[in-house]
Amino acid sequence: MTRSTPGDHRRHLAEFIKFGLVGGSGVLVNMLVALVMNKANGGTRNSQQILFNLFGTPWNFRFTSLVWIVAFIVSNIANFQLNRSWTFKRDRRRSWWAEFWPFFSVGAVAAFVGMFIKIALTNPTSPVFLSASFFHEEAGLHSREYWSQIITIAITTPINFVVNKLWTFRTIRHREEESSGSRAGRPASNVKTS
Repeated sequence: MTRSTPGDHRRHLAEFIKFGLVGGSGVLVNMLVALVMNKANGGTRNSQQILFNLFGTPWNFRFTSLVWIVAFIVSNIANFQLNRSWTFKRDRRRSWWAEFWPFFSVGAVAAFVGMFIKIALTNPTSPVFLSASFFHEEAGLHSREYWSQIITIAITTPINFVVNKLWTFRTIRHREEESSGSRAGRPASNVKTS
């Protein structure tokens, strides 16, 4: 069992700060996509527009959910590349696709949960509906649509960091590193791919 050193703690803190900075840029990308999509749809007043019914149920898929999904996909790809090349930079790592799918999967689960959080924040029948006394669609700074997007991102980000650090961007371990024996003095091959 290996013990954590002060250097490990500093590295983890640096990674967390970098992850936060990348996440901040991801929030900007996410919000830019949301802004463009809402503008193209006539503004946030139309965010609750029904796109289709969910299989004959009383529930509908609304434009706000489409915005959430598209913004997630675009910002997730941008965040992945920045985290791969900067936050969790390693000499040895798995291939781009081998790291992307776990990152996307973690994000997709968070995005799925986040979509329900956003729906709850924007649905007038929800107990966590963002109050009409401050939030409305008459002015951008008070937009319930945009604030619900930001709040949901803030709730799902810490989970993304922990799971991505432990699963997606973990360092590769080679059999020769794990075995003690004849190859102990030989340097490991560089497996870095882009």
